[in-house]
Amino acid sequence: MDNELLHIFLPAGILEWFEGEDVASTNLTIRLVLREKNIVPTLPEEHRDKNVVSKGFKEITVDDFPIRGRKAELLLYRRIWQIEGTDILLKRDLEITAPGTKVEKEFAVFLKELDRIGARRYQYRSPGKPSASSDTGGTIQGRVQ
Repeated sequence: MDNELLHIFLPAGILEWFEGEDVASTNLTIRLVLREKNIVPTLPEEHRDKNVVSKGFKEITVDDFPIRGRKAELLLYRRIWQIEGTDILLKRDLEITAPGTKVEKEFAVFLKELDRIGARRYQYRSPGKPSASSDTGGTIQGRVQ
C-alpha cells in the first residue's frame, strides 16, 4: 500500500509502528488493515541478553473519522512477543484509542467537542411543546402541566 496516501488518513505517528496491508470497502464502511511491524519493544534490563520471538497478533478494531461519508475502521493486528525461556509476553504500549473506548483518540476529542457544542446549540424539545428559541438566553420554554 502507498504509505504516503495512508499518512493522510491515519492517526499521526501510526505508520511508525504499523504497515498498511489492505483496504476493504462497502457502500457504508471503509476498513484499513494495518499490521504492526516486527520492531521489538525495549526489554527490561534483566532480559536484555535474551532472544525475543514474535508470537502472533491480537486483532483490534478502532473506529476513526468517516472517510467520504463512510464509517472508517482501522483493523489493527497488534504484535505480541515472548522473551525466550520465560512466560513474559511483550507488546508495545501504544495509545491509539481514547481510554475506555474503541474510538481513535483524535476522533474521540472531535466527538466530545461536537457533543459539547451540540449541547449548547440544541436543546431538548418535547413533542407538542414549543421549542427553545435562541433569544431566550438558553432557557427551555414550555407550559408546565
